[in-house]
Amino acid sequence: MIDILVGGFFGDEGKGKVASYLALKDQPEIAVRTGSINAGHTAVYNGRSYKLRSIPSAFLNQKTKLIVPPGALIKREILFKEMEETGTSKRVFIDGHAAIITDLEAQEEAKNSLLSNEVGSTKQGVGAAESKRVLRGLKLAKDYPELSEFIIDAPKEIIECVNQGGKVQVEGSQGHFLSLYHGAYPYVTSRNTTSSGILSDVGVGPKYVENIIVIFKAFITRVGGGPLEGEIDHKEAERRGMAEYGTVTGRQRRVAPFNANIANEVLKISSANQVAITKVDTLFKGAAKVRDYDKLPKEATDWINNIEGQLGVPVTLIGTGEDALDMVDRREELIGK
Repeated sequence: MIDILVGGFFGDEGKGKVASYLALKDQPEIAVRTGSINAGHTAVYNGRSYKLRSIPSAFLNQKTKLIVPPGALIKREILFKEMEETGTSKRVFIDGHAAIITDLEAQEEAKNSLLSNEVGSTKQGVGAAESKRVLRGLKLAKDYPELSEFIIDAPKEIIECVNQGGKVQVEGSQGHFLSLYHGAYPYVTSRNTTSSGILSDVGVGPKYVENIIVIFKAFITRVGGGPLEGEIDHKEAERRGMAEYGTVTGRQRRVAPFNANIANEVLKISSANQVAITKVDTLFKGAAKVRDYDKLPKEATDWINNIEGQLGVPVTLIGTGEDALDMVDRREELIGK
């Protein structure tokens, strides 16, 4: 069956960490990454950090087949660079309908004053490319000879895997409130980032889905313009150890405390049955690198229990450090898996 990982706030929640952990623990036959190069996911394992914009963070599992689905937008040079850095050229596959971004789209986006000056676009050409695809003017992966050896029918492969009893992990990008349809338009990205949008990008129906895991961070961050309820200033964020910088742009992220009210909205729209919360070690230093729930400091478990009570969805995964395996896994205890 399919497990979908959804960003819960404005991106930067730790999807790469959760995806890499689950890949190592659950051993999925296939991993899929939706979205595009304007979203960077970080996977840390055995002292090495990987910054990924196209390849699934599940690459850490050497047996997992890695797929770029039909709804994705990729840039060839970025994809090839990541394949080389991760040593995955023999197990990366691309659906022929995935679309290709060129330098031209990035140049067009850079000239758009709304995107550059107000919205705070990453200016990677994603929005321009997506609009061209809608107008049938963008080339697809199947149109490029240098990609021919990687081309597959992704939905067919995924459905066959599920029907044979295999597990598929789908890693969404960005976050709920950056969704084109659910965020504070126009301060959004160019796609639907909820579970339904992610599944649409993959190209299969909902009957194949087993788990929808929404990933929150223990505090909220976002880059670019748009509203951020409860925002604190940069100095206060640094004092609390919450200062962060974007994976793709390097821009300092804006910060606010965890907000259960908006988290509940996310869980309903994506119909989540599990929650993962990362960066708990930022709020509670004694939680750093803890991998057993009983060994977490009491103030951390009290906070988690309070959040869980407000959300009404089990918090099954608790991130306690950068490494993929710095995770408290409560799935067996809470949902019997």
